[in-house]
Amino acid sequence: MTATVEARNAESISFPVTGMTCSACQARVQRALSAEPGVIDASVNLLTNTAAVHYDSSSVTPQRLIDAVRATGYDAELPSAPDQSLTGDTAGEDALALEARSLVVKAGLSVAAGLLSMLVSMLLMGSTFVNYALLVLTTGILAWAGRDIYRRAWKAIRHGSADMNTLIALGTGSAFLYSLVATVAPSLFARNGIAPDVYYEAVILIIGLVLAGRAIEARARRKTSEALRKLVTLLPSTARVEQGSAWIEKPLTQVVTGEIVVVRPGERIPVDGTIVDGASEIDESMITGESLPVVKTLGGNVVGGTLNTTGAFRYRATSVGADSVLARIVKLMRDAQSSRAPIQRLADGVSAVFVPVVVSIAIVTFLAWYFLADSAALPRAIAAAVSVLIIACPCAMGLAVPTAVMVATGRGAELGLLIKGGEILQRAGDVNTVVLDKTGTITEGSPSVESVIAVGLVDEVEILALAASLERHSEHPVGTAIVRAAQARSVRFEAVSDFQSHTGSGVTGVVGGPKVAVGNAQLMRELGIDVGAAEKSAGVGAVAGTSELFVAIDGRIAGIIVVTDAIRATSREAVERLEHMGIDVMLLTGDRRSTAESVASAAGISKVVAEVLPQDKVMEIRALQQRGRVVAMVGDGINDAPALAQADVGISMPKGTDIAIEASDIALMRSDLRGVPTAISLSRRTMTTMKQNLFWAFVYNVIGIPIAAGVLYPVTGLMLSPIIASAAMALSSVSVVTNSLRLRSVRLP
Repeated sequence: MTATVEARNAESISFPVTGMTCSACQARVQRALSAEPGVIDASVNLLTNTAAVHYDSSSVTPQRLIDAVRATGYDAELPSAPDQSLTGDTAGEDALALEARSLVVKAGLSVAAGLLSMLVSMLLMGSTFVNYALLVLTTGILAWAGRDIYRRAWKAIRHGSADMNTLIALGTGSAFLYSLVATVAPSLFARNGIAPDVYYEAVILIIGLVLAGRAIEARARRKTSEALRKLVTLLPSTARVEQGSAWIEKPLTQVVTGEIVVVRPGERIPVDGTIVDGASEIDESMITGESLPVVKTLGGNVVGGTLNTTGAFRYRATSVGADSVLARIVKLMRDAQSSRAPIQRLADGVSAVFVPVVVSIAIVTFLAWYFLADSAALPRAIAAAVSVLIIACPCAMGLAVPTAVMVATGRGAELGLLIKGGEILQRAGDVNTVVLDKTGTITEGSPSVESVIAVGLVDEVEILALAASLERHSEHPVGTAIVRAAQARSVRFEAVSDFQSHTGSGVTGVVGGPKVAVGNAQLMRELGIDVGAAEKSAGVGAVAGTSELFVAIDGRIAGIIVVTDAIRATSREAVERLEHMGIDVMLLTGDRRSTAESVASAAGISKVVAEVLPQDKVMEIRALQQRGRVVAMVGDGINDAPALAQADVGISMPKGTDIAIEASDIALMRSDLRGVPTAISLSRRTMTTMKQNLFWAFVYNVIGIPIAAGVLYPVTGLMLSPIIASAAMALSSVSVVTNSLRLRSVRLP
């Protein structure tokens, strides 16, 4: 009962979180949200600086979630607009761009000041005047360029937490205070036999290199969401709408369903709709990835954001705003890029304790050097402790997985694949069995009547009339094909009573006077009607892409309707690619075995399960899973919904411009089965990239921190400079983002 109430009141919200700079920040915010009563699931993304929360609205409010984030020392606010799918978060984009430019300026001037300080220190070492000049310069750099680092570090400490800013602030602050004392009271050092050395140039360069790393990282982060920004900017700002006898320009947000819109050659289509006058060729490459324009005529559906190439036409708006195809795609991509892959949990576990552990190591390092060093113990202790604090980089771990997810989902969209987030990316990479539906997946999904064969006393026209009268009440594509064939022959339809649809097998009812059944051999067997003699009499056989529907009148077979559905030209190539990747391919269909085997043979599939009802498809997939197989089911997203839900990964084929976004884990945006091996290959490449990122992030810290602490000093006599440590820290984050960006240009089969 509780689960039912929770499900009924379950809602989702996504909102921006500002102030996060590393995985420790992200982990703290996520823990705070997850701890709130009524929160079902919380996901915080460091890359997009957003939190996505699934919660029970009867137990917690959105404002309480915002307050929970603010209590951790970070800022958050409720979304200002309920839906930004079409317009995009332009304010957020502008803020990110401004921040990136500011970081570049601060980093450039800080590094330049640091290099100048280093040069002056080398030329005029020990000069009191130079030390005071460097003190003033360093104070200015810390107050200007390093202000945000210290402010965020102090804010974290006030809220009982620690993050990357804490490490940098402790490291540079310690070096600065040591240098300050050495400048204003050098005698304190001299009395204890310690040279009053200063580290101003190190402090300035550390701040500069940290900011340089963040600037490069910010620019790289913007590149990861480039595919999403391209989609958001596809729509024009206005639409030309019919009003009486005139045409007026209306803002896109004011266009409503049912209005007539006109589009001229070379213009982008503003909203989804159906053509009512005219024809053209539409470039849908930005939505489907298909390079060739698609011919659209009267009654054809067009998608907002696509490009009209040659003709002019009028069309009726059908889906506007958040209901449009483009808006749904953009929303899906935003949700996907804010999602988390299960592999992220490893990094989260480390991040939760990372900063306290590093601070502890720095303290131990300081004490060890101070008490064990034979000479210049205090300067060495400070340098080693500062190096430990500076080289540690939780940021790399926080970026390892989300950068790969964001780039991969963007790359998928460019390839005509809508992937619903990190968890799907990870699961799809493990797929070793792909189950394909026949109609609309391997075949074109546009059946047509090839022939009508009479096997009794009733002629072909009467058989078609009876079947079409019955099929008019069905929504199945085959039934539509029969009705279409009857209309083409001007057949007269009869009244129908007692209509009944038999899922996966056919339809029955009373047409005029007689009882009529139209369906496959399975339906005939259920009705106790023998089909063997009729097949022999008609002389029909299995031909790739054809199916036979039996028409029975009052319990006897009267005729056979042969329906053809051409096999997609790319189906065989797709199957070959899957098998080359080591993936088993199976055809699972409700059609008769002879037809299924014929289609399978033409597509190069050796494993066939035929004559199964929709519920039996679920059982077949479950049986594969029980044998340890990781199964991807490919279907049309509607008739195969139970099987798609049961599979480890559900992949839906589109129906024209109606992309089945909600029906599956991965939605193909064009009717090409080759998208399946492409999706799996992209997933595998992404998982490889995630593992590489996590490996280098962990290895960097595992190796870098001990070196900074001075474990190599007894062997080499060398210590790691805090300046080199800061450069290495900046490089680690940049390398993770750069490695993820390689997915943008990866070549996939």
